[in-house]
Amino acid sequence: MKQLFLILSLLVLMACNSKKQDTKPEIQDQVQFYTCSMDPQIKEDKPGICPICHMKLAPMKARDLPSNEISLSKQQIKLGNITTQTLSETNNSLNQSYTGILISNQEKIKTISARATGRIEKLFFKTAGDYVSKNQALYVLYSEDVAIAKQDYFMAYQQLSMPGDFGKNAQKMLNGARQKLLFYGLNNSQILDIKKKSEVSPYTTFYSTFSGTISEILATEGSYVMEGSGIIKLADLNNLWLETQVNVNYAKSISIGQNAKVSFTSFPNKTINTKVSFINPEINPETRLLLIRMEIPNTNGFLKPGMQAIAQLLLPKQKGLFIPTDAVIREEKASYIWFEKSPGIFENLMVETGVETNGMIEIKSSIDTSKKVVITGAYAINSEYIFRKGSDPMAGMKM
Repeated sequence: MKQLFLILSLLVLMACNSKKQDTKPEIQDQVQFYTCSMDPQIKEDKPGICPICHMKLAPMKARDLPSNEISLSKQQIKLGNITTQTLSETNNSLNQSYTGILISNQEKIKTISARATGRIEKLFFKTAGDYVSKNQALYVLYSEDVAIAKQDYFMAYQQLSMPGDFGKNAQKMLNGARQKLLFYGLNNSQILDIKKKSEVSPYTTFYSTFSGTISEILATEGSYVMEGSGIIKLADLNNLWLETQVNVNYAKSISIGQNAKVSFTSFPNKTINTKVSFINPEINPETRLLLIRMEIPNTNGFLKPGMQAIAQLLLPKQKGLFIPTDAVIREEKASYIWFEKSPGIFENLMVETGVETNGMIEIKSSIDTSKKVVITGAYAINSEYIFRKGSDPMAGMKM
């Protein structure tokens, strides 16, 4: 009898151990960890109560999913505001606004230079921003070269009345001296005045040959200048440049003559219609931006260099796959989106993006349009993925 009892006991123990061995792997396969639906940052390895909201922790089932997939409960999908939709090609307006700064039209900046070597005795303008009218006095130069040319002209004029060859030679000398004075920058009135004076002065006043606003003063009183040295720079502010930088993805869409509408921060009710006049042939390798330029008329002079302006480029509509910009997870070296593979199962896919417009971004990669793309809540899925698996979905993947 005793032997029978021992045999039965042994069979019962073996059955219990067998049941434990069968059920333990099953539980491990089913539950990965316990978390709170209200506070998903809580992650425990056994059942319990949430230390934050005191709700009962819910088990998270572990499924045999690929590394780029994640499973979410219905409650998590609801709390994360995760919605999906299928994609189809649409026409989107590509009107884009870019901020730029008004600068002087570099093609309309004139540099007034010394026409002879000498010393600056007086500057009539000493402040950048002053307006200079044509024929207005700019500076006084002490120059021996100009003084010698004046003296030659004066002597030739005095000898014109001499008879014979002396008078003829004097006329040739007078013409030669006059040409040299014109070369030095004297005007006709100044040359005629030499005839009226009994003494030639080494000091000469030079006048502006055009109008403009002083953008830079290059010389100072008392300084010596060489022939060709800059004295003053004058800018014509009746025509300005607006330079801005656009996304490299727009490079193919922009052309010389492209229409643009420009508004100004300082004058919100003022807009100007203009065109793209220049496109830099080189893209900035660091920012991946393309510099473009527009000419801005400024006949009334209310615009000033340094003002901020906003250029809206009027581009033709473009057909393509567009999704909300928030649906794309953009990392330093990659961009990707999330798909709903099956109810509660999401997978990510690396994509190439194109232009952005009106809160939408173009997907240039070829994708299966029958799949449901996550439109809202992509960052919630991404955060949960990193929280569970401890790495970025794109880590280790190459572009």
